Amino acid sequence: MRLAPHDEPDFLTLATERLRPEPPHAEEALANPRGDHSLDDVPLAYPLTPKPAAVLVPVVMRDEPMLLLTERAAHLRQHSGQIAFPGGRVDPTDASVLDAACREAQEEIGLDSRFISPLGYLDPYLSTTNYLVMPVVARVSPSYTLAINHEEVADAFEVPLSFLMDPARHELHSREWKGRLRRYYAMPYQGRYIWGVTAGIIRNLYERLYGS
Repeated sequence: MRLAPHDEPDFLTLATERLRPEPPHAEEALANPRGDHSLDDVPLAYPLTPKPAAVLVPVVMRDEPMLLLTERAAHLRQHSGQIAFPGGRVDPTDASVLDAACREAQEEIGLDSRFISPLGYLDPYLSTTNYLVMPVVARVSPSYTLAINHEEVADAFEVPLSFLMDPARHELHSREWKGRLRRYYAMPYQGRYIWGVTAGIIRNLYERLYGS
């Protein structure tokens, strides 16, 4: 489904109706998690003991809604240069996954919580690196300001939500991972290669809001 600029109220209505109002309990989250394994039906090794993580899925409410993404710094040891949502591991001092996502957004790109209005939660996403990622979908004021921490993030940029919610843009790519050919979603946009966990979460957002 394509979203025209005048469809902003439809996005907000669907987000209110179809997003989870609260994150699932740990038992529910681990019962049948979505994740990197889903496309190829890779069996999971139970019991699962992933590390908890949270990401902010920031929808900037312009005349045409935009999704705010980051490009990780090139010198990082893990996932260097990849396109990502603001987020990271949930710390013991975080009161909730929402607090963790907002804290990480502040630390990584200087996005202050006063610009963020949570809308709800997607299903948790299990990564191949053994993180159970809880996506927090939020509307972001177009008047937001950033102060990028270049130790972690090289750049922040916006992509039209209409582009990312168009299933024709959800390409299936593949590469070898630990001796096995694995498929994953990819959404190339203006020289940016959106793939992996980030693209998987975007695909989950599409399925949750527009897939039925």
